[in-house]
Amino acid sequence: MEQPKFAIDKERLGQRRAALEILRVRLKQDFVGIDEIIDSLLDYIQVWYLMPEVLTRPIIVCLWGMTGVGKTDLVRRLVQHLDFQERFAEVELGNTDQTTYFSSVNAILKSNGLVDSRPAIVLFDEIQRFYTIEPDGSPVQVTKFNDFWELLSDGRLAKREKEDFDYYISDFMFNQRQRNRRPAGEPVPPEDPMQDTVGIWEARNLKKMLELEEDVLDIAEMSKKQMLDIIIEAKSRRRVFEPIDYSQMLILISGNLDEAFQMATHTSDSEVDADIYHAFTKKITAVDIKNALTRRFRPEQVARFGNIHLIYPSLRKADFESLIRKEVGKIVGRTEERFSVKIHISDNVFDLIYRNGVFPVQGVRPVFSSVTDILETNLSKFLFECLNDGSDSFSIDYDNEGKKISAQIGNRKVEIPFVGRIDKIRQGNIADVVANVSVHEAGHAVAYVTLFGIAPLQLKSKVASSYASGFTFPHEIYETKENLLKKIKVFLAGGLAEELVFGDENATVGRSNDREHVTMLAMDYIRRHGFDERYQANYTLEYGFSMDKNATDKDVEAMIASIVKETRALLAKQLDFLLDLSRALNEKGSMDAKDVAEVAARFNLPAAIKEEGYLHLPGYQGKLG
Repeated sequence: MEQPKFAIDKERLGQRRAALEILRVRLKQDFVGIDEIIDSLLDYIQVWYLMPEVLTRPIIVCLWGMTGVGKTDLVRRLVQHLDFQERFAEVELGNTDQTTYFSSVNAILKSNGLVDSRPAIVLFDEIQRFYTIEPDGSPVQVTKFNDFWELLSDGRLAKREKEDFDYYISDFMFNQRQRNRRPAGEPVPPEDPMQDTVGIWEARNLKKMLELEEDVLDIAEMSKKQMLDIIIEAKSRRRVFEPIDYSQMLILISGNLDEAFQMATHTSDSEVDADIYHAFTKKITAVDIKNALTRRFRPEQVARFGNIHLIYPSLRKADFESLIRKEVGKIVGRTEERFSVKIHISDNVFDLIYRNGVFPVQGVRPVFSSVTDILETNLSKFLFECLNDGSDSFSIDYDNEGKKISAQIGNRKVEIPFVGRIDKIRQGNIADVVANVSVHEAGHAVAYVTLFGIAPLQLKSKVASSYASGFTFPHEIYETKENLLKKIKVFLAGGLAEELVFGDENATVGRSNDREHVTMLAMDYIRRHGFDERYQANYTLEYGFSMDKNATDKDVEAMIASIVKETRALLAKQLDFLLDLSRALNEKGSMDAKDVAEVAARFNLPAAIKEEGYLHLPGYQGKLG
């Protein structure tokens, strides 16, 4: 009967299973909003941690998401809790010399002491910077870190180059020849290179290269003549040239892919509801990730990333609120521990931090900054007053009307004038401009409700911008012939609403971006999709045969002009709805789907309230029968 190659230590296995479950709890305490990511990651690394001996290739797990969602920190905490700090390397690859002075992954692993086949963890962070395809599709002539793909392929890297040995041998042999050329009987001078010791620096390199059992200090004391004999003997053994087997390595790859997370560029959006971004990022799949990777890497390289892709959604509103309370709780706890003073924080303070600290696509970092700016900075002043009064507790509140942050210390109230940095920008919005923006966004919303029968997710006319602007956030619309025409009308409705309410002469240039979208949709309608029966070829191609795009220009222009008339008539018919919605938005500055639906109901217009991830499409299943 064939014996197993290794024995399973059941006691050790049980201990490690228990350690993983403890780790699962700890990580969920450390992080907010990524419980699913933590569960998936620990499930995927289970075999590596419990029985690394069974692996024939390394485990590769990719972590993708927008900045600030906890990709790198999760890996660092994982390493810390598993006590793998001595067997961990964090690497940033890049195409420029500024990234690192190493030119190969092999060299990086050597510098971290990971030159054996024992279990280890390596994080390749910010991998999007190591692209091999330019934005225009041309290949990058990358000469660094080519062995990265070798490592991902089969988990093996060349242990050392033959030239490493040849360098030492040629250097030592040269000195030996110089020594032999001395006349017979001439004493060997004390400065003879072959009498010199190896030295600590070369001793470290040689110990790794030759896998010597001797201590580094002992090797350093050897003469170069002794070391030459050892190197020559080692070179005769073929084993020293065999590649290192990294099959027991856990390879974690982390990056931000704007091609998949298209909202990641909206870094200044503090007004968009975090739940909306969360819903859109939740719909990103591994297929989307692979498509995004093909824009940065060659197909065979994309394949080597494997199929384990953990996709971080952006944080929800509840996650940000929980994070803020958690950070504030830490500050309050530290203060009580050091000064024996209890502090109560009101909900107004938490709301103040949220309004000024949450930028959904920037993750947690701005939140931490705002907690410091709003709470910690003022807390020291209140704490000083409290200790002076001999009190053992106080409460902190924020007056939204008076713009003051205050502390109730006994019977005394200490107040500090305070306006949040983002609130201050919002307050700078000029009333007339807000009124104009309110009508513009209400125009979009009226067309959206009338044509699609659903209320937009969010309307905003007061935003954190030095020049007031706004937005109407729609749902995902399935692109059909009819829906493309409806989307064109929705884009046009903003500028046309301004004309209808304020007069042609007072219409603003706020329509510029809308018109760009309208033009692209109309061109695609005719040139790309063939929805105009007169043009059935694809007029967007740049190869094959020459196509006269100018031939369709007049039809694109005529199509848009015709839709403008239809949209103007739609708004005129719904003028009362437009005016009421504009006034409500002007007063509130922000409206959600429920608010819009309530106004629409007054005019007997159906405006269904759909969740953030809703996809509006025709009932194809019913039509198929």
